[in-house]
Amino acid sequence: MFLHSVNLGNLAFYAFMVGMATLGLWDVFFGFEENKCSMSYMFEYPEFQKIELPKKLAKRYPSYELYLYGEGSYAEEHKILPLTGIPVLFLPGNAGSYKQVRSIGSIALRKAEDIDFKYHFDFFSVNFNEELVALYGGSLQKQTKFVHECIKAILKLYKGQEFAPKSVAIIGHSMGGLVARALLTLKNFKQDLLNLLITQATPHVAPVMPLDRFITDFYMTVNNYWILNARHINLTTLSVAGGFRDYQVRSGLTFLPKLSHHTSALSVVSSAVPKTWVSTDHLSIVWCKQLQLTTVRAFFDLIDADTKQITQNPKKKLSVLNHHFIRHPAKHFEEKPAIISDLTVTPLWVPVKVSKWTYVAYNESDKIYFTFPLANHRKIYTHAYCQSTMLDTNSWIFGCINSTSMCQQGVDLSWKAELLPTIKSLTLRLQDYPSLSHLVVYVPSIHGSKFVVDCEFFKRETRSIQLPVTHLFSFGLSSRKVKLDTSGLFYNIELLNFGQIYQAFQVNVDSKCSGVKEEITSIYKLHIPWSYEDSLTIAQVPSSTEISLKLHVAQPDNDSHVALLKMYTSSDCQYEVTIKTSFPQILGQVVRFHGGALPAYVVSSILLAYGGQLSSLFSAGHCLEYATMLDKEAKPYKVDPFVIMIKFLLGYKWFKEIWDVLLLPELDVIVLTSQSMCFPLVSLILFLFGTCTAYWGGLLSSTAVRLLSSLWLALKRPSELPKDIKVLSPDLPLLTVVLIIISWATCGAFAILLTYLYYVFKIVHLQASVTNFKNSQTVNPKHSRRSDKRCSQHKDAAAHPPRLSASEAEDSLRMHSTVATLLAWVVLLCAPSLIYWFKNLRYYFKLNPDPCKPLAFILIPTMAILGNTYNVSIKSSKLLKTTSQFPLPLAIGVIAFGSTHLYRVPCFVFIPLALHALCNFM
Repeated sequence: MFLHSVNLGNLAFYAFMVGMATLGLWDVFFGFEENKCSMSYMFEYPEFQKIELPKKLAKRYPSYELYLYGEGSYAEEHKILPLTGIPVLFLPGNAGSYKQVRSIGSIALRKAEDIDFKYHFDFFSVNFNEELVALYGGSLQKQTKFVHECIKAILKLYKGQEFAPKSVAIIGHSMGGLVARALLTLKNFKQDLLNLLITQATPHVAPVMPLDRFITDFYMTVNNYWILNARHINLTTLSVAGGFRDYQVRSGLTFLPKLSHHTSALSVVSSAVPKTWVSTDHLSIVWCKQLQLTTVRAFFDLIDADTKQITQNPKKKLSVLNHHFIRHPAKHFEEKPAIISDLTVTPLWVPVKVSKWTYVAYNESDKIYFTFPLANHRKIYTHAYCQSTMLDTNSWIFGCINSTSMCQQGVDLSWKAELLPTIKSLTLRLQDYPSLSHLVVYVPSIHGSKFVVDCEFFKRETRSIQLPVTHLFSFGLSSRKVKLDTSGLFYNIELLNFGQIYQAFQVNVDSKCSGVKEEITSIYKLHIPWSYEDSLTIAQVPSSTEISLKLHVAQPDNDSHVALLKMYTSSDCQYEVTIKTSFPQILGQVVRFHGGALPAYVVSSILLAYGGQLSSLFSAGHCLEYATMLDKEAKPYKVDPFVIMIKFLLGYKWFKEIWDVLLLPELDVIVLTSQSMCFPLVSLILFLFGTCTAYWGGLLSSTAVRLLSSLWLALKRPSELPKDIKVLSPDLPLLTVVLIIISWATCGAFAILLTYLYYVFKIVHLQASVTNFKNSQTVNPKHSRRSDKRCSQHKDAAAHPPRLSASEAEDSLRMHSTVATLLAWVVLLCAPSLIYWFKNLRYYFKLNPDPCKPLAFILIPTMAILGNTYNVSIKSSKLLKTTSQFPLPLAIGVIAFGSTHLYRVPCFVFIPLALHALCNFM
């Protein structure tokens, strides 16, 4: 019956939308590079020593614990406290385990062994009982207070030591990073207790899914505090994102706000981190060996030799983090690097006068200095570029000041170089170094090693090539290309008009080489100048290489930089770069950035269909099919123009003042605009996806009811149509009271689930009755017609209460199916707190605070009445016309206020349901 109410055109459209959504979901969940992270292993058996906390503290937080990580002899030695190292506290995230600290803890222990424990770190970890804090925010404040107590307990373990620490460093994974930032909001927290914060895949900007007001309130408190007190926060903070492999927390959410007066915060994507260069998923970011090695190196470089603790110098901390996580010059970190270096006197000073030079070093017995006089080159060229495949950490390129052919001292230009996976490279703009007379490349004496050094001089315009990206709506049917005909080593492809998150492109780099016998490596680096989200692709040429171009963070309005495709190429090869729009990846960006708002659009579509059914009941006396009303009523032009109009009017001061007087919340679309997340036509796309989901959800719900009713008939005696249509049955008040007590004493979401199951039971029972009646009508049609006739004739309504006919029962079923579909989404949106409560039943029976309890108190009696409501009893109600008019403004409200605040959506749902229930009495 459900499918019969939809024409083939609409069915084809819904199937097409499923295909579009599938393309987007595929890009999000599978459209990324393979996992290139190496697994980190423990060299000895990991041990977690439980730290005894004060009894009052343990009683206040019975489900939380603090552990010290150790392995082998280190673990045995440190079972006898106090400790002597540098404390680092690991905070797990949503459903995270305290044991996740073992990866970085083990690597740090190996590093300490390499330096004979001159310095070492003690890694602590908090056990949050794997709480689902991304789903339920009621425990975030409790976790924050417990971490504060843990920090104080950790510092007491070092009491009396010569180099006792006064602060701790924190590594926070996922929501653990947000809890760490929330420490500063506590009234009695001293900021000096924290000296460094590193967060991994932490959504700092906003919650991934705003499922209750406790999460959004917590975010607002933390972010507002950090913004308003930015001048007084001297905590060095690093946020590392996982890139496109992390589909749980998109990287754009991990970027800390850029404030002009707060320069101690860095945000970077793991694919841009030197010596890491890989994207990580949400879990592998804590065990990815490449990233953990980088983190440990940074930790050891942060140590102050005098205090044997992490330095208190904010400039040094930021320099270390920049060195290891932003731009690595292929040299060991030095706080004050020597700018002028002594050049060893050697007879081998070889002048090079050509503009392009290559030297293959193999088993060199003597050191060689190759000198490039700059006087003549300055007249012709603007830049110099050098690269070396020798990836040691020694200085390799210098500049001589006012010399003829050789110099005893030179400016160490190696600090300006950049480390890449297979080369270290340096690009110099000659006019920036007017005092340099020569460029010097140093080739050390080596044995058994082979490496290549290349240098060239060039004009900027010959290596910077502009490539405008294709239009968004070209759908990949057109492309643009450039050819790199010159035999250069380095090119900058300027990707014009590429700066929005809804843009996505596929780039093909075809390389052709002549006379090449050995395998050549080329590197293609996507450089995003307004955020550290670079990504690298390594290609063995000749080959055809595909690169995906899409952004985590949109280009700010006041930023004029251009995204670059930096190509480190071979002079023996020619390259052709082709770019075209990738429609599947655009859909992927829509899902990635706005998929969380889909429930709001689904509910909005269902509300419109529900309003249409109520309207048809009022005007025609019967209820049309859900699918028919969905096709007729669920139109984006009924919702989007009103949201756009309100946003426009809010730009006027008088309207904004009225808005504030009415205490109305901020429009969600304004929040999205402030985050540069408004796609062209994104609301239309989401509405179509939402309508499609509402349709297939309704089909699934209708099918499930029919299957359950068939099972009911198979297991029980045949059901009869209700003999009367009384709204208030004798057991209804008792059932309502019991459910309200359950909601108050346990969990509101649990009571809502029970209410939903009761309502579904009533529908299944009614469906079984209708099915049984039809079957009996098929067997004995005359008797059934007489029976139906008797049911519809009422001589004395007072003596004989009206009975329900089969047609009236079917009419009521249509309305009940829509209400059940609507209620199912309320249950889904309330499910996170139910899951959290059920998981923690062994610690407490009552969920506190409970985000769903107020909703449950209203929804329980409403659904109890609706479960006994039939269309025939309300179609003459004076309230029905008003009730039928409410779903449209509420559908608009769901989009206006619920797309980025999903916990508000159920509030818009219960209003028409409550009015529907009141129709029985008015």
